[in-house]
Amino acid sequence: MVPINFLVELGIISVVLMATRFAGLGRKLAATTLILLALAAFSPLNNLLLYPLEARFPAWDPSRGAPDGIIVLGGSVDTDLSAAHHTPVVLHAADRFFAPAELARRYPNARVVFTGGTSNLISTDAKEADYSAPILENLGIPKERLILERDSRNTWENAIFTKKLVAPKPGERWLLVTSAFHMPRSMGIFRKAGFDVEAYPVDWRTGGPDDVLSFTNNGADGLERTNVAVREWIGLVAYRLMGRTSELLPGPAKD
Repeated sequence: MVPINFLVELGIISVVLMATRFAGLGRKLAATTLILLALAAFSPLNNLLLYPLEARFPAWDPSRGAPDGIIVLGGSVDTDLSAAHHTPVVLHAADRFFAPAELARRYPNARVVFTGGTSNLISTDAKEADYSAPILENLGIPKERLILERDSRNTWENAIFTKKLVAPKPGERWLLVTSAFHMPRSMGIFRKAGFDVEAYPVDWRTGGPDDVLSFTNNGADGLERTNVAVREWIGLVAYRLMGRTSELLPGPAKD
């Protein structure tokens, strides 16, 4: 459950209680909900939750040489809206497209894989890979160079299906492109799946450590970042409990 949904539900409960003999409890709950909403929207809470995730993996070091492959995780394209309008609709994390396009130009021999089907619980023919491929092609990656994995529904399946699709050989170097806040969980999952990849974080939502305690002047932006952070922390805990990662907060491999 993301914070905004939880707070809305608390607000509804408080209103209902105020119409009963528990009106006093309802007023207290309403005040608490308002305080929590303000904290989630304007306080440094979202930065405090996001920064440890985004700072976990440093920027990729190109001095180690050219990669053999580039893996791009889905999550930017809304498949339902894309299907409704018959064109790719990118809602967020556009850096997940820009970065691999630049990498593909820099390393013309590297294979490029986009992995992403649909996260909808109800089966649908709309696959994120199908709508993402034209974007990558328009950014300069030839169609024949793209490898599409279109059946995965989550990050665990991204790792499992992509490994099976590309069959990485020992000694090959593969980059994993995803949002910085999502990188710890993604790296832990790929490691658990036996696919050794190197982190290439993009799509940062926070600045440096000096910004961690800064307040947000846009409540909608603050709520969105709080939602993203809480959802990712819940994902880390859930995947650790399910045994899909070996650490709660995966970090860079030790040399």
